[in-house]
Amino acid sequence: MKKIQIIFSLLVLFCITETKAQKVQPTWSISTDFGALRSQKEQQRFWTVGHTIKGEMHITKRTGPYAWVSYFFNGKFKNSLTAEAKSPSTSPQSFAFRNDAKMKLKEFSIGWKHYLKGSCDNYKTWNLYGMAGFGIIGGNIENTFNTPVDTALYNSPVLVGKSRFKRLTVDLGLGWEVPVTSDIFLYNDWKVWIPTSDYPSAYILSNRYIPLIASVHVGIRVYFE
Repeated sequence: MKKIQIIFSLLVLFCITETKAQKVQPTWSISTDFGALRSQKEQQRFWTVGHTIKGEMHITKRTGPYAWVSYFFNGKFKNSLTAEAKSPSTSPQSFAFRNDAKMKLKEFSIGWKHYLKGSCDNYKTWNLYGMAGFGIIGGNIENTFNTPVDTALYNSPVLVGKSRFKRLTVDLGLGWEVPVTSDIFLYNDWKVWIPTSDYPSAYILSNRYIPLIASVHVGIRVYFE
């Protein structure tokens, strides 16, 4: 979290410096969209849907910082697992069971948006833009076993029950938009969240590069001059 605060402070300082240097009056946009999210990591793959709210400051007509908040419904997946006995005297020495898991994700991201074609106020034709930033994911995981596992006698690959986790990410995106009116745009974003931290959690089967996310979004941007 401290890393995000430092990055956010540097981004704000850069925006203020850049605005003064170019002697321009920044403009603003607010966006809202609905999206479909895909968790790409093996053994934890699922689809879910969610919502994003995004604010943008346009230092120039083609570039400026953004901040967004995304939240998604539960994604569901299943794993076939094996419990191994802790003692050679335990019988059976192992048995198979199924874990029915639910994972819910939300993310706060800050970064930079740049128009590769067009501009934030171009209402004559379509626009193309890229995004790059840093985020923090807040996740909830819930595991339900179809067969009880006595953890006093057996080692389980994951624990049953609920837990929370956090991950820092690098966020990348590409999108395009078309004008509906002079200040309203219909847009389509494609994004990826790449984890940069892997704090261990006994409730997650694989903690490395979890969650590795790709998502697609469709929404409306309102421009304020």
